[in-house]
Amino acid sequence: MNRYFKRWRFLISIGLLLLILAGCSGGGIAQAQSGIAGGEQRAIQNKGSDTLVNLALAWAEAYRAVDPSVSIAVTGGGSGTGIASLINGTVDIANASRQMKEKEYEAARANGIDPVEFTVAIDALAIVVNLENPVNELSIDQLADIYTARITNWKEVGGNDAPIVLLSRETNSGTHVYFLEEVVRKGKSDNKDIFAPQTLLMPSSVGITSEVRRNPNAIGYDGLGYVDTAHEKTIAVARDVNSPFVLPTVASGADGSYPISRGLYMYTAGQPTDIIETYLAWIMGPEGQRIVANLGFVPLPEK
Repeated sequence: MNRYFKRWRFLISIGLLLLILAGCSGGGIAQAQSGIAGGEQRAIQNKGSDTLVNLALAWAEAYRAVDPSVSIAVTGGGSGTGIASLINGTVDIANASRQMKEKEYEAARANGIDPVEFTVAIDALAIVVNLENPVNELSIDQLADIYTARITNWKEVGGNDAPIVLLSRETNSGTHVYFLEEVVRKGKSDNKDIFAPQTLLMPSSVGITSEVRRNPNAIGYDGLGYVDTAHEKTIAVARDVNSPFVLPTVASGADGSYPISRGLYMYTAGQPTDIIETYLAWIMGPEGQRIVANLGFVPLPEK
């Protein structure tokens, strides 16, 4: 009898603990976890953009030396995945290589979440080709025509007589969305052009790099921090016929002369407090921005 009594008491205790944890979930993941052990074990869940994932991992690793009591779990999956997780209340910080859309803000607010945006770095989106490709310069108009298949042969833009092989990130990628809106559609809201159906959708930056290295006729795009100039060539890009051709570099991304530059973002559910506020301040401060530069991205302008 005593044995059964102890068993039921154990099960009731477990049930009460689960109820307590469920009650904490509305106050944010990091806050719930910090309350379990009296603030000793604190965690931040960070998810989203594959462009940002290596940078976010480097920040998380470096921050362990700043505050060892904070554990930061970083995963990728794409900007759309991170934003969806923020809307669902399952992450503390969503990483995105594009800005949230109004419909995403609406979905978040309908779920009781008010997203707050932080620009944490700048990225020059590089156009990359095989080292054997003789083409060195392309305009935004030419890139739009290439990716919509109005131009299908490299000889039409001064290259070899060979078909152009189009590479893109997958549709869940913020980089894909940005390239579609700012290059394929040239930043025009009334432009409804889409990627040509023969475009190969790659699951990662590594996939684009590997295919460009292998295929002399391929063209792709990637965040500057992922470009390996020893194995792929970057193309100088002009905004229009009256603009100069500019190579993607940290300097040209910072001063805005490179025409395909964008912000990289982190989103929180409401104004951050406690460990999340402190962590974001560190990211946007001198130490965090040094890591941005070290990984080949563009640091935020100094205030």
